[in-house]
Amino acid sequence: MTSLQLAIVLPTYNERGNLRSMVERLDRALAGIRWEAIFVDDNSPDGTADEARAINLEDPRVRVIHRINRRGLASAAIEGMLSTAAPIVAVMDADHQHDPALLPEMLAAVSSGDYDVAYASRFCDGASTEAWGRPDRVKASGVANRLARKLTGVALSDPMSGFFMLRAEILRGDAHRLSGVGFKILLDILATVETPLRVKEFPLNFAARAEGESKLDRTVVFEFLVGLYDRWLGRVIPTRFALFGTVGALGVFVQFAVLWLVQGLIMGQHFVYGHWSRDAAFNLANSVAAIAAMTFNFVLNNELTYADKRLRGLVPLLRGWAKFAVTCSLGLLTNIGSAAALKSMGFHDFVAVIVGIVLGSVWNFALSSKFVWGRY
Repeated sequence: MTSLQLAIVLPTYNERGNLRSMVERLDRALAGIRWEAIFVDDNSPDGTADEARAINLEDPRVRVIHRINRRGLASAAIEGMLSTAAPIVAVMDADHQHDPALLPEMLAAVSSGDYDVAYASRFCDGASTEAWGRPDRVKASGVANRLARKLTGVALSDPMSGFFMLRAEILRGDAHRLSGVGFKILLDILATVETPLRVKEFPLNFAARAEGESKLDRTVVFEFLVGLYDRWLGRVIPTRFALFGTVGALGVFVQFAVLWLVQGLIMGQHFVYGHWSRDAAFNLANSVAAIAAMTFNFVLNNELTYADKRLRGLVPLLRGWAKFAVTCSLGLLTNIGSAAALKSMGFHDFVAVIVGIVLGSVWNFALSSKFVWGRY
C-alpha cells in the first residue's frame, strides 16, 4: 500500500455547509494520490466539528481537530500541520475560494526536490480575483502585500496567500519560532526560516466564498501589522496587551475630548458659579468622559484586540459591555479618584487625567481579558 503522501489542513469556523463538497472536490483532484484532510475547527457554533466527525465515519481520510478556547487562523494552520505524519503538508481554505485542482501540480513541484514551497498567488500573471467580487478586499490585500515585501524582504507577488504547500520537516523544524498571531502563516514561515526557501508560484483564480463565515473578516493590513509587532516585540510586551494599550491610548483622546466638551457645557450653563464648584464641575465632567472612553475602548477592543473572540449580536454586546463596565469599575474608580485627588492638590487637568488612566489600565486588561472575552 502506498504510504501517506499529502495532508491538507483546512482551518474552519462556521463552515459546516462547505465540508462535504470540499471533500468531494479533494477526492476528484487528488485521484491516485494518498492524502488526508484535517479540518481544524475553532469550536464553531454551527456544528462544523460534528459534521467533520460524521464524514470521518464514512471516509477515514478525513479527521478533525476540535479546538476549545483557542482561536486564530495562523495557530490553527500550525496545529494542523504538526498533527500529521505526511511528508508534505498543504494549507487552504474550506470555503471553496481556493481551487483544489492546483494541489497535484503543487505536490509535483515540492516532491521533485526542486522546490521547498509551492503556493497559489492571486496577483501573478495568469491569476484572477474577478470571481471574488470584493474589490475592497483586493485593494487591502494589495496594500498588505506591498508592506510585506518592503518590511520582510519576501519577494513574492502574494506573500499573504493562504493557499500553500511545503515539506513537513521545514515546518516542524521552525514551528517553535513561528508567531502564530494575526499573521498570514506563509509569510510567517518565509520570514522565520533562516535558510532561503525555494518557492514555486502557481496562478490562482480566486473564487467567491461558497457559504459560511470568513475567519478573516477584518482588514488584512491590520492582521499583518499585528503579526509584525508580535515577531519584533511580542517577547517583550505581550501582543494582546500591546493592542489593549493602544486602544487605551486612543481612549485618552476620547476622554479629553468629552471632558472639555462637558466642562464647556457646564460652564456655559453657569453651573460653576451657581450650585457647582470648579472642582465639582471637573469631577462630573471627568466621570462622564471616563465612561465615554470606557465604551469606546470596549467597542474597539471587541473589534480588534479580541477579534478572535469577538462578541456578536445586540444581546451579547450589551452583556459584554456590562461585564466590561463591572470588571473595569475598580480601574474606573481609580481613574476618577486619583484624578480628583490630584486636581484638588493643584495639579493640571492633563496630569490628573493621565495618571488616572495609567493606574487603571493594567487592572482593566487583566479582568476584562478573563471575564469579558473568555479565558486568557
